[in-house]
Amino acid sequence: MTVYEGATAADGRTVCILVSRFNARVTERLLEGAVRTLLECGVGEADLDIVYVPGAWELPLAARRAARRGYAAIVALGCVIRGETAHFDHVSRAATDGLSRVQLTSDVPIGLGVLTPDTLDQALARAGGELGNAGTEAARAALRMADLQRQLGS
Repeated sequence: MTVYEGATAADGRTVCILVSRFNARVTERLLEGAVRTLLECGVGEADLDIVYVPGAWELPLAARRAARRGYAAIVALGCVIRGETAHFDHVSRAATDGLSRVQLTSDVPIGLGVLTPDTLDQALARAGGELGNAGTEAARAALRMADLQRQLGS
């Protein structure tokens, strides 16, 4: 039996982080966690690009463009906080569904660091607070999947 499991070692891989400017108090903390993790895993500063987009809605389009540029992995960071209208449902669904489609059509792994909490406090708890940092987790997932892509071949 052969068992495959992706490693977080960067091995010269290029990575693009997409980060939403909306809810910047949260997304900047996600970005800090993702950058720190990628550098610790061996991604060189010259191999790491950061692309800011207006909000989570714009993440899929930016991801599609990034995938075309040949990155080994993409990390998508955003935060959509539930409000009193259906806006939350539309934006969060569009962001996650769009990122999923980009990943499946491009074969470029995307680490999903898009938070969909009910409150700002819940978001902050997941952006370097008491519940960890979803940016860190998304960065590790992206690297692991990039390594699995290498192991499994085309």
